[in-house]
Amino acid sequence: MLELSVFAVASAGIVAISWTSLANPRAHGFYRFFAFESILALVVLNARQWFSHPFAVRQILSWMLLAASAALAAHGFHLLRVVGKPEGRVENTTRLVRVGAYRHIRHPLYCALLLLGLGALLKGPSLVSGGVALVMVGALIATARAEEAENLAKFGDAYAAYMKDTRMFLPFPGSRAAGRER
Repeated sequence: MLELSVFAVASAGIVAISWTSLANPRAHGFYRFFAFESILALVVLNARQWFSHPFAVRQILSWMLLAASAALAAHGFHLLRVVGKPEGRVENTTRLVRVGAYRHIRHPLYCALLLLGLGALLKGPSLVSGGVALVMVGALIATARAEEAENLAKFGDAYAAYMKDTRMFLPFPGSRAAGRER
């Protein structure tokens, strides 16, 4: 019952923050709402197991993913603020960011959300939480694709070239941008 109450209250907050985005299914914020809800569901579903068996391999991997998520999010937000020169909200950059993590992947912040969700999943893996994680992955891919359409409209050929040089979420050894000098 407590978990349901926490989920309802936190969901109300996410709805309030996402309200305008929910009216436009073509905007990246529409799909991001479902990613946030999925991550919230994973955290709530696995809350009772968050600190159980602290030295189990899955718990150690979970904490590693959660730490990587926090570090990547901090790095990504910093670069958007400093290099992207946003107008208003940090996501409304005026310049295309191609340094740091953005040199290798187009969506470090969505990658951070992916790592957060997977870290929460490992706290208490089950069929239900696995299904929720699949919804999260689909929502993050849809979010990234919608944002890429917005960025192509905003930055044009520069963003199209950037898309050819980078991966969406995960850089792989030998991938497009790996080892290239910019």
